[in-house]
Amino acid sequence: MPEVLVDTSIWSIALRRSAKSKEVPVVRELEELIREMRVRIMGPIRQELLSGIKDRKQFELLKMRLKAFPDHELHEEDFERAAEFFNICRASGIQGSNTDFLICAVAERHRLSIFTTDRDFNGYQKHCPFVLHEVR
Repeated sequence: MPEVLVDTSIWSIALRRSAKSKEVPVVRELEELIREMRVRIMGPIRQELLSGIKDRKQFELLKMRLKAFPDHELHEEDFERAAEFFNICRASGIQGSNTDFLICAVAERHRLSIFTTDRDFNGYQKHCPFVLHEVR
């Protein structure tokens, strides 16, 4: 089974404190992917998740828990491919962040699917060769 690059949007839903978040299908899917040991992460996603946590204890706890998911190593070609995706999409009138296009590039290179609730990836997918992971 292919590995899955889990985007910040999914982690954010799963990490919310509300009990309701545990009922969300994407959270159940993430839990299943974790059980299957298919979850992957990369440095910029880790950074987004840890940014803005004011409480030092919470920051350290999340940092420790995320260590269970090793980062995909980023290479020069990932950044070059991300820039290429940015340019291709921009020429088609589609805007996106550098991090989003880096996620697309890493997913393509490692043949990972991307698990996200960010609908921008639907637009990117029209011009960039990667697969979106869907809740089963």
